[in-house]
Amino acid sequence: MTWEALSEETIRQRVFAALTENLSYGEDAVLGLPGSFLDRRVFPPLPELAGFPLLSTVRANPNHIGCHTLGDSEPAFAGTQAIEREVITLCAESLLGAEPGTIDGYVASGGTESNLQALWTLRNALRESHGFGPGEVGLLASEDTHYSVHKAANLMDMPLFSVAVDPNTRRMRAPSVRDAIAQARGRVKAVVAVLNMGTTMFGSIDHADDLLVPLAEAGMPHRTHVDAAFGGFVYPLVAEHPELDLRDPRIDTLTLDAHKMLQAPYGTGIHLARKGLIHHVLTASAAYVPGLDCTLSGSRSGANAVAVWMILRSYGFAGGRAFCRELVARARRLCDALERANVRHYRHPDMNVVTMRAGDLPEGLAERHMLVPDKHDGPAEWLKIVVMDHVTDGKIDAFLADLRASQAA
Repeated sequence: MTWEALSEETIRQRVFAALTENLSYGEDAVLGLPGSFLDRRVFPPLPELAGFPLLSTVRANPNHIGCHTLGDSEPAFAGTQAIEREVITLCAESLLGAEPGTIDGYVASGGTESNLQALWTLRNALRESHGFGPGEVGLLASEDTHYSVHKAANLMDMPLFSVAVDPNTRRMRAPSVRDAIAQARGRVKAVVAVLNMGTTMFGSIDHADDLLVPLAEAGMPHRTHVDAAFGGFVYPLVAEHPELDLRDPRIDTLTLDAHKMLQAPYGTGIHLARKGLIHHVLTASAAYVPGLDCTLSGSRSGANAVAVWMILRSYGFAGGRAFCRELVARARRLCDALERANVRHYRHPDMNVVTMRAGDLPEGLAERHMLVPDKHDGPAEWLKIVVMDHVTDGKIDAFLADLRASQAA
């Protein structure tokens, strides 16, 4: 699980070489494609863009419709599609331990789309392999699971069975797992199990066996998705022995979210799926698209894939690990201070999310430092800090000083 960093000049040359392999709306004979470069009247071409590969890609406006890890793709954008394929390989194999050539995927619009894509794929896979009908495939997930899973339940007619967690460890309770499976068996014939590599509010990491072993023992047909939107670009880099990655053959699909911890532009998620799954959502009616289309979003910007590739290749594995470990060290220092201040809190030891009991914090502190509550429609039980690049030691010290002063008042 490693990959090398590239020099700034090598990265620049690679991106511009990819752009020359794409069609040029200005120079090539392009009559039928329903797209163009950014509007020249509003965004005039600037010579100085030649020094900025990402901005040049945004201006060139490549459309990465479809999935480029299998079959045919739109040949007009072959250069930047190759960069997207490398992103999928880096994430699946170098970050998450998949065997070479075993993963399909694409750069999506975010974690929500990637989760929806995964649950759609796995629902259809279960339907087609077992002959199940509408409403006969459900969802099984922790109560800490992201709200996009609830969206999927509503959109795809998939009853959702929620598993309670321990309020202190955030681990799924064994009795609740058994109850949820029993409820599911009474209503549906199969489930898609959702595991979390970094829950949104707590950054907690689910244990696969807590859910998948009881499901196997119950003999219930199931497929497994891992939502690593919050933790996928931190936990595998920090943990000595990470769980929930693609070395586990029970995991079918996985979501990453590059616009969170990877600091890519917003609208950048990553969908990963085992080979042989994504065809379950192939849209045959998209006959005018080379290779058809098996993505939820359809057309999407190739610039986002280029941004992810540039970040991954700028840091390399060693640089990414060092960066993430620094964030986790800052979070650990914050937790040490919260202990001394008698503020109850939760943090997974390999994550940079610190979640505090709202009742232990003085009034007004959350608003002054923009802490995120677990709910906005009533009194919060939990408030969180996500230690990212902008959450410096100075900002943490200012928060702690305000906390001490408010407690002493």
